[in-house]
Amino acid sequence: MTMPEDFGAPKRTSPHTAASGEVSYDTAADAPVEVLDSDLPAEGAVSPDGMGCHAPAEQMAAQARASGNGAVLDQFAKDYPQGPHDRPESMCPAFGSLRVGLRMRRVATVLSGSACCVYGLTFVSHFYGARRSVGYVPFNSETLVTGKLFEDIRDSVHEMADPDRYDAIVVTNLCVPTASGVPLRLLPKEINGVRIIGIDVPGFGIPTHAEAKDVLAGAMLNYARQEVAAGPVPAPKAGRSDRPTVTLLGEMFPADPMMIGAMLAPMGLAAGPVVPTREWRELYAALDCGAVAAIHPFYSAAVREFEAAGRPVVGSAPVGVDGTHNWLAAIGDAMGVNPAQVAAAQNAFIPAIKGALAANPIKGRITLSGYEGSELIVARLLIESGADVAYVGTACAASRWSAHDREWLEARGVAVKFRASLADDLAAADGLDPDLVIGTTPVVQHAKQKGVPALYFTNLISARPLMGPAGAGSLGEVVNAAIAGKARMDKMRDFFEGVGEGDTAGIWEGSPNLRPDFRAQHQKKLDKAARAAKAQEMI
Repeated sequence: MTMPEDFGAPKRTSPHTAASGEVSYDTAADAPVEVLDSDLPAEGAVSPDGMGCHAPAEQMAAQARASGNGAVLDQFAKDYPQGPHDRPESMCPAFGSLRVGLRMRRVATVLSGSACCVYGLTFVSHFYGARRSVGYVPFNSETLVTGKLFEDIRDSVHEMADPDRYDAIVVTNLCVPTASGVPLRLLPKEINGVRIIGIDVPGFGIPTHAEAKDVLAGAMLNYARQEVAAGPVPAPKAGRSDRPTVTLLGEMFPADPMMIGAMLAPMGLAAGPVVPTREWRELYAALDCGAVAAIHPFYSAAVREFEAAGRPVVGSAPVGVDGTHNWLAAIGDAMGVNPAQVAAAQNAFIPAIKGALAANPIKGRITLSGYEGSELIVARLLIESGADVAYVGTACAASRWSAHDREWLEARGVAVKFRASLADDLAAADGLDPDLVIGTTPVVQHAKQKGVPALYFTNLISARPLMGPAGAGSLGEVVNAAIAGKARMDKMRDFFEGVGEGDTAGIWEGSPNLRPDFRAQHQKKLDKAARAAKAQEMI
């Protein structure tokens, strides 16, 4: 049999223009489309029940309570009280707990949730440098309702529980399994010497990914505390400190724990582990402390475990002159340190902090917002550097550990907003005429579109040392450089004026197709609907 010369070669179609004016390069648009009767479900399809991950938060929460997870939601409401918005406005909260697990050595992570959610969480985790796989137990409507999903999860952890590879396996229920009441609490507590920890991290119960870190940190501390109560546990690889330690609560720049340790040394103290920890045995050392420093004030579940272990907790952080002076005094009081030793530590470091602040002054008005939980202490450092901070918004809730920072800021005329929404942050950026906007991605984008210099809080601000003398001089260079770029921002704004917004949004090969008649017709429909809704309210 003879073959044509172009057999196997791709068929090429020359571009042609349809009557509508659309340019096409193939005949895909000519393929017949089968239209099903909308009243009849497709064969084998499952009728939607409204309980997908897209369902309203209220409906998901009601279903979770009906499925037996009411106590979990009640604890979340107590630990992480919600604000004006009833759902996360940043990334999926489960990313926080997932990241904590992925950063721990000899800990495996398994997700149970909708495939789209797992895909997104896995992608973001690897984007931020995760170097290990994320486990996933898939499900469908049948396995979810019949309980087979729980059996699949149980089989998976049994298969993974290799003590040569893992100290612990963390299984996380996302929104749909939590709403359906998949009972991770019924998983074995230990398999072949490998600890099994099941947590629920639903977006309808936990407002931010920062607070989701606390969910896993608290669960791990609870497990470790029970192990300590049951008998001897392994010592940390580096051994126990010969001085009383202060456990540091909250993720921070790697240099900060070392700087805090240096400031504690004149008081006869040492810096303990940072919680969330990097390996399981550090949890024992974290509990074996004299006091806990809640550098990030939103770790409610972790604080509960430390208080159950009889450990005092101190809020705020050693940032700037006032912050360092007061924090060292508070730590000394909690640890029963001689006042002379506390004064020695203050005298050793506060002059260096003053010098660093004087050498790196900041001039300009700043609005600051974020979802990391460290926004208030960053604002304190900016103010002591000379900046005029007009607004601080944090997506986290107020707590007794942030009260001192809030009072310090408000005494200096700063508007402090807890559980700040995106609308709050944008209003501050628009209404307070800042020279620099520090915030989350949409806030930074909004400011730059208006020609206002802006910095992303997570990557450019919180990823720097903040504590002691090192922190005092860390923000000046990047902040001043951004403020000095105002003329460049104005030039870019003027150059791109009118591009990529309104009718010119998107990519056009020619002039945009403006249809003011369509817009007017649609506006009439909106006005009619608004009048009908108003009339309904009056009935």
